Amino acid sequence: MDVAALYSFAWRYAGRFPEPVLRAACRVAADVTWLRRTDGVRRMEANYARVRPELTPREVRRLSREGMRRYLRYFREAFTLQRLTPAQIDARVRVEGEEHARAALADGRSAVLALGHTGNWDLAGAWATPHLAPVLTVAERLRPPELYEEFVAFRRSLGIDVLGLGDDGVFRALVRGAQGGGRLLPLLADRDLTAAGIEVDLCGRRARVAAGPAALAVAGDVDLVPTGIYHERLRGERRRRAGSAWGIVLRFHAPVPRAEGNRREQMATMTQAWVDTLGAFLVERTADWHMLQRVFVEDLDPGRYAATRAGAGEA
Repeated sequence: MDVAALYSFAWRYAGRFPEPVLRAACRVAADVTWLRRTDGVRRMEANYARVRPELTPREVRRLSREGMRRYLRYFREAFTLQRLTPAQIDARVRVEGEEHARAALADGRSAVLALGHTGNWDLAGAWATPHLAPVLTVAERLRPPELYEEFVAFRRSLGIDVLGLGDDGVFRALVRGAQGGGRLLPLLADRDLTAAGIEVDLCGRRARVAAGPAALAVAGDVDLVPTGIYHERLRGERRRRAGSAWGIVLRFHAPVPRAEGNRREQMATMTQAWVDTLGAFLVERTADWHMLQRVFVEDLDPGRYAATRAGAGEA
């Protein structure tokens, strides 16, 4: 299957279908995927079981069904996001803790947002650019390259400036963006993609997450704001204005306190602090966590994990 062509087709034509039709189609696709118990579904269930150990296997299984529906909902919304009016985007986004973001951005400063793969971060970015500050972020380089280019073009069409993970000078560009002021720098960081992450405690289990948010906050001397996103059903007048049955809640938490010590110690302390906030959010909004990959140390391949630690100077 030509995945890039499939995504290109969806971005071009999905917006031409009535919203209820797309909603029903994505719900069916999610349920079929869930019933087939694909590798991604099983990994989602394993991750859910880690953060919610009190649940029975049957309860985890039921929760993963809702998780897959919300995961497919994210893609449905992404495929039609470019066609939304500013008024529709405004109606689809509700903000909690906005004062934390505005305080971090006060006096023309920038702010780093530490995010997990929750809710719809593209919709959040489309809202944040006109309402808070221009967004600068990093995207994983997807395969094939044509698919990555589609994602980048899509996000830039929303006013989100995107750098490619692993490209030369990415971190320096982020630091310049942070020090230049007046920017939001959201980083999806609940999974280590660089083999240079930081090991933390996530809901009582050891996990490896990206060092980027804390490293950028320290290097740029800006606030690090943990941020969560989750879906909520819309009703009444807001639903009519949004043109959708679903919207998101964008929740900003209080900035992570500045840590003491050398740079490595600061990064470790601040990373654990934002992960603590993320963990509480995941317990509350588990089905909004679109994590179909390995995060927890006990799920990693032992050989590769040992090599990762050695490469990071932890062995």
